[in-house]
Amino acid sequence: MVIVGTIAYDDIETPSEKAKGILGGSVSHSGLAASFHLRPPPGHPPRIGIVSVVGQDFSTYHQMVLEDAGLNLAGVALSEGETPRRYRKYDETMGRIGLPRIESNVLEGFTPVLPKAWTSPEVLLCANSNPKMQLDILNQSSGSRINALDTSENWIKEEFENLSQAMRLSDVVILDENEAKLLSGEKVLTHSISSITSGEALHGGTAAGKGPRSVIVKRGSSGVLAHLPCGTIALPAYPVESPIDPTGFGDTFSGALFSSLVGHESPLNDVEVMRKSIVHASVSASYCSEGLGTKGVRSLGRGKYHARADRYRRIVGI
Repeated sequence: MVIVGTIAYDDIETPSEKAKGILGGSVSHSGLAASFHLRPPPGHPPRIGIVSVVGQDFSTYHQMVLEDAGLNLAGVALSEGETPRRYRKYDETMGRIGLPRIESNVLEGFTPVLPKAWTSPEVLLCANSNPKMQLDILNQSSGSRINALDTSENWIKEEFENLSQAMRLSDVVILDENEAKLLSGEKVLTHSISSITSGEALHGGTAAGKGPRSVIVKRGSSGVLAHLPCGTIALPAYPVESPIDPTGFGDTFSGALFSSLVGHESPLNDVEVMRKSIVHASVSASYCSEGLGTKGVRSLGRGKYHARADRYRRIVGI
């Protein structure tokens, strides 16, 4: 599995806690979640490679955090300058206060390079990042079994043409409900999904080709709606009683979901595999919100995780 995206330092403030300079970014959150489900046996090489860029201020400690989790950093470039920085503040409902402030730093002008040995992964996950960066990687990957892409509202508004091209090269796209409606211009979610998969909602319309064959929509506390070749899957969110920080929730969901597909033949056509993978994604994301930054996922133990997964399966009746 290969994940491309951002590594950043986050300054986060919530009503109960705050921290500065903690590990963040779409690759960090999705990679740590993926590694929990794809941890290599002792003495074996990592099963997940990550592609990103960091500045000269990126600490050895945070490098070790990622490597100790079982992530291969051969695709991470070290560039002159500072690691990207993000500033986020949340209210009591975990809603963002104002727009997040982002300092791109070494991401400016960065062109990702996929190591030659990584051009045909089972799963290529383009985690939330600039669509230009996602498109560069998709064009370098010649034989991946599944191309997956995650995005956000700002890229829909600012990089619609590049995002559309990247989506057409992807098998699966992950959006939240507002993003799906923004992208399509439709008010009804099912209409939004149909418009995206047909290519109508993308730049150039249906004349430019079809969109992704699968769309997975995150619906917050209402759960997930997945439109897949094997059918439609709808599952509720795991109820988190005392969320601390929602940062990285979607990235954690994506990392856990797509790592759970590794080792399966044609998983998008297998409803049971996809349902189980969405269960893992939902449970993993619930832990993300129980700690600042990556702390919730990094502190996760097997027994604790499987107990919650079993509880979630009972809730949804599977």
